[in-house]
Amino acid sequence: MHLRSLSGIAVILVLASCSSLRSPIVPGAVPKDHGPIGAGEGPAWKDGSLYFTDGKHINRLGPDGKTTVFRHNASNGLLFDREGRLVACESGLRRVTRTEKDGSITVLADRFRGKRFNTPNDLSMDSKGRIYFTDPRYGSREGMEIVELRPTDNELSEYYDKGEIVQRKFTPVEGVYRIESPGQVTRILCEGAERPNGILISPDDSFLYIADNNNNTHGGSRKLLRYALDKNGDVKPGTRKVIFDWKDGRGPDGMKMDAAGRIYIAAGTNKATEYETNHFKAGCYILSSSGRLIDFIPTAPDECCNCAFGGKDGKTLFITSGGHLWSVPLK
Repeated sequence: MHLRSLSGIAVILVLASCSSLRSPIVPGAVPKDHGPIGAGEGPAWKDGSLYFTDGKHINRLGPDGKTTVFRHNASNGLLFDREGRLVACESGLRRVTRTEKDGSITVLADRFRGKRFNTPNDLSMDSKGRIYFTDPRYGSREGMEIVELRPTDNELSEYYDKGEIVQRKFTPVEGVYRIESPGQVTRILCEGAERPNGILISPDDSFLYIADNNNNTHGGSRKLLRYALDKNGDVKPGTRKVIFDWKDGRGPDGMKMDAAGRIYIAAGTNKATEYETNHFKAGCYILSSSGRLIDFIPTAPDECCNCAFGGKDGKTLFITSGGHLWSVPLK
């Protein structure tokens, strides 16, 4: 290859890198509040409609601006697969399902090694169509069936201090899983993240991003984590990296990535609570893939939970926050 060609490639790479660090928001654009329509979680766009959950139902905001109930008993993360079927985390029923085109429901995952999941929360899909989902437990810890026999942190500390063998205890697992096909489930992460919430697979299947959001615990993790994946979709050992830390604020929730590699992640709070400050305000944080803060979209009233791309050209960002739906145009 000629030197001139190499120089041209270098210029292209530099320009691409620079563009990924620029704000994607249309200059002068103001986030639009569509009102308290029950947009709590899981936004997903298809054929001119936005689908979201209100804690009990999957609702559909149609092109006419009217909101109707699309499905009952589903309450969290949503996505459409490559065949246009809606995949949903049904936290209350502790399962992940797919709504077929004829309206029937296929259970993709409801157990791991015979034990019921905690409360499936959010999901993402890789280029092969495999579904990845998180399984945290917020609130009451009763009824958690998936456990691992391992030392607690205190026991490990005692072991290292005294050199003694400690008695192992059953510890509840809040893990990350991959669905190959209905009923075929593999756990890819059970340690390293305290309470996995939002999840994202990079477009090239190289990285797994986890919103580690232990926000109802003093000193709990509120970090965006990144892991490298191998060609089978398994986490490569020793690749955990903290991308962004919300410290003592409300941690990260749902997220998406655009074609330039920028991450859009719902986080923050406008009102301090017993467990978290309001140093990081509620809204959508736009980060580079390496964790640099590029821009911020404020929302209200609070509890910014998730986001999705949509609109006629796919260049509108929809954000769910405190039951309100927000939108902002992107470049």
